[in-house]
Amino acid sequence: MEKVKNYILESIDEIRNKVSWPNFNELQSSAILVLVASLIFAIMIGLVDLGFKNALAWFYREL
Repeated sequence: MEKVKNYILESIDEIRNKVSWPNFNELQSSAILVLVASLIFAIMIGLVDLGFKNALAWFYREL
């Protein structure tokens, strides 16, 4: 049980003293980057899905 207590105390100490937390501007720019990248990926996946849908519809119409 002592090992668990020591682990928790060391984890708390590391979070408080050794982790470098980003400031608000860094968080904001990271959030915007994630939002833009997610939007780009969503558009790309939507276009690929639309292409497959149309290709399969054409293929089965021709049969």
